[in-house]
Amino acid sequence: MDSSSSSSSSSSTVAATVAVAAAAAAATTVVSKCRVHPSQASAMGDLKLSVSDLPMLSCHYIQKGVLLPRPPFPVQHLVSLLQLSLSRTLSLFPPLAGRLSTGSSGRVLISCNDEGVDLIHASAGDVLVADLLSPSRVPERFKSFFPLDRTVSYRGHWEPIVAVQVTELRDGVFIGCAANHAVVDGTSFWNFFNTFAEVSRIGERRFSKVPDFRRESVLISDAVLKIPEGGPTVTFNEDEPLSERIFSFTREAISRLKAKANDRKWSESEDGNFNAVEIMGKQMHDPYVTSGNVKLTPSFLGSWFAKQRGGAGTRVETAEISSFQALSALLWRSVTRARKLHASKTATFRMAVNCRHRLEPRLEAHYFGNAIQSIPTRAAAGEVLSRDLRWCAERLNRSVTEHGDAAVRGAVEEWEREPRLFPLGNADGASITMGSSPRFPMFDNDFGWGRPVAIRSGRANKFDGKISAFPGREGGGSVDLEVLLSPETMDGIESDLEFMQYVSQH
Repeated sequence: MDSSSSSSSSSSTVAATVAVAAAAAAATTVVSKCRVHPSQASAMGDLKLSVSDLPMLSCHYIQKGVLLPRPPFPVQHLVSLLQLSLSRTLSLFPPLAGRLSTGSSGRVLISCNDEGVDLIHASAGDVLVADLLSPSRVPERFKSFFPLDRTVSYRGHWEPIVAVQVTELRDGVFIGCAANHAVVDGTSFWNFFNTFAEVSRIGERRFSKVPDFRRESVLISDAVLKIPEGGPTVTFNEDEPLSERIFSFTREAISRLKAKANDRKWSESEDGNFNAVEIMGKQMHDPYVTSGNVKLTPSFLGSWFAKQRGGAGTRVETAEISSFQALSALLWRSVTRARKLHASKTATFRMAVNCRHRLEPRLEAHYFGNAIQSIPTRAAAGEVLSRDLRWCAERLNRSVTEHGDAAVRGAVEEWEREPRLFPLGNADGASITMGSSPRFPMFDNDFGWGRPVAIRSGRANKFDGKISAFPGREGGGSVDLEVLLSPETMDGIESDLEFMQYVSQH
């Protein structure tokens, strides 16, 4: 062997050794794991899974968490605090401490049997908070901060329905939570997480967002879902190569986008009132919202709208494009363009909508469980690109507006005729699926030493075209979009001028 060959071999060996050492140093290691039980024994009986719950048995557990600055006390003390507060919180959410069970009839239930949940203490001491706040692609390291990775919800028969992992960073902590998607949707998940943080911060008291566990609505059915032999599996390729990025949009950028979608000229002076109108309009769908001593009922808000738009006799405009619909339309156009679809190919934009306020009579705002349905909007790719932003936004607006009580009940009846698991994914390569919501109180999770620095998710339910909407940390109507796309499509939207002109560069 000549000297150059020997030198090359030696360099390769050193490089390989360094790489292995770096990988070992970058590992997230488990320090401890314990089973946490409710502080009070459950008196709740079995709960039926609804027609909104059952299809999610083939989906991964929800994985969401908060990135926080380091607490002003030892992390071991934090773990003890979380163990105590989690135990107390589970007493308010008995189903989360239980397990799934299937009776002789084939119906799947939640047994509130106090078997408990897992609390994991992990360490990633080489990681700084700043390392995780990449302005471009989301670091893969986040995936190791969540328990029950890639666990299908059907496994709630054997696995805990909830697991929490607190990961110690060099200058912060990450508290990640995994929750069975056949037991909770985003509304129920964040109600639990918010309560967990509140109990950690101030202890036990009378909580305003007490979950409603009643099973009395049209969503509760005697239809039986047949589970495939060996249990359900996810309906998408878990190992598909994907790029993930958080795109941030300021309140001003979204306000400008909304004005464009509504064919209105935007000005900074109208920004405050423009967003106030939208916020009040959204509150018309929630019978529990108050402002000071005023109950924000539909009649009160209708009168308020009329005054804002020109006097008591002025008709309230009902076809206005919302900020989120305008943002969704922008994304639909950009992704469709980047995918280079044939003009005749059908492009689909799916939105998960909360049905609690759509049913008559309404479900309680804090109804516990899944109360969501997927609304598709379809158009030829050529039309999505040749028409303007308003045309796309109007179609999204129409789909959401028309999904009222009759549509929700119709979807329930259709599922009862043919019970099936939810086909999550992007089978035709031309779909976008929007989940989560910028209305969820994700930043209202102060465990005792400050608000989160960021919200992030794990590996669960991610495929080409999966989008999750989060509120922006600065509030005020800002939005973050967690976008999962093929690497080629992600490159395309990052160079799309129509899309990127609205994206915050900070």
